[in-house]
Amino acid sequence: MKAILIKIFVSIGRFLLERRNRLALYLLVISIMAFWDYRQIDYSRRTYTFFSTLEDNLFIEERMLPNTEDRETEIRWYIEEALYGPATHGLEPLFPRETRLNSYMLRDAVVYADFTESALLPIPGNGDVYRSFLSLNEGIRRNFPYIEDVKLFIGGNEVFFELFSGFFTNSADN
Repeated sequence: MKAILIKIFVSIGRFLLERRNRLALYLLVISIMAFWDYRQIDYSRRTYTFFSTLEDNLFIEERMLPNTEDRETEIRWYIEEALYGPATHGLEPLFPRETRLNSYMLRDAVVYADFTESALLPIPGNGDVYRSFLSLNEGIRRNFPYIEDVKLFIGGNEVFFELFSGFFTNSADN
C-alpha cells in the first residue's frame, strides 16, 4: 500500500513540474470555484420600464433580484425597486421619491399594492400618473407570468380600474 502511495505522489510531482500543467490545474480549480459560487447565488433578471427625460421614449433597465421560495416577497421586492427609480442617468422615476408602498398582498395570482398619496403627484416634466401606473402594471405581468391580475391602490382606493380592466384580457397582451 505504501509503495502505491509513493508511486502516486511521484507521478503527481512529475506532472506538476511542468509550468503548463500547473497553470491548467490552477485554471481548473478556479473554474470549479467559480461554478460553485455561481450555483450558490440565486438571482433572477428583472426588467423595469422607465421614460427618458429628454424624449418620449421607453427604456428598459435590467436588475438582478434575489430569488426566494416566497413569490409574494419577490414581487414586493420588484415593486420596491421600481419605487427607487432608474439607475441610469437621464431617465425619470415612475413615482415621486417620497412614494412608499403602504401594503402589499398576493392572493390567488392577483397582486394588490397600496401606495402612499404622493404617488398621485405628477413628476415635473412627466405629468402622467396613468403612464407610471401602467408601466408598473405591465412590468409586474411581464416579469411574473403567473400573475393573472394587478390591482393598484392609492390610500385604499383603486386607481384606473376602468382603464386597466380592458387591458390584458388577451393572452397576447400579457
